[in-house]
Order: sequence, then structure tokens, then C-alpha cells
Amino acid sequence: MESHISVDVTYDAGPTGCGELIMNLFLTMRKMAEGEIIKVISYDPGAREDLPAWCRMQHHTLINRLDEGNISHYFIKKGK
Repeated sequence: MESHISVDVTYDAGPTGCGELIMNLFLTMRKMAEGEIIKVISYDPGAREDLPAWCRMQHHTLINRLDEGNISHYFIKKGK
């Protein structure tokens, strides 16, 4: 996986389900500064719909999603 996005934090959620993934992501992003970018790695297919919706509700920007088979890489820019 090659990306030209500069990442500040990486969170590998592995096979974690979306409820736990979102809670851990929320707690991780609380420690980040506005404008920083987190790369989230997830094997959960439900995250493909849940993460973009969560980003909209939390005022974060989903910059990109890259899929490699069953693994998705999400690049999220922290909002206010």
C-alpha cells in the first residue's frame, strides 16, 4: 500500500467490529490536534459505511479510502 498522504497517527483496528472501532477511534482522535491525519486500518466490511457516516457526524473529513481485498485503509483529517 503506497499513499502520498502524510499521516500523523496510525490506528490498526484489525477485525474489531464497528462499535468498538468507533469508540477506540474517538478516544484516539481526542488526543490529536485539528488538521492532523489518522490512517485507520480495518478488516470489518461494515466500516465501509459506518466510518464515512461517523466522520460526517463528528465534522471530520474522510480524505480517502483504499481497499486491498478485505482490508480497508481510511485517511481521516481531524475537524474541530
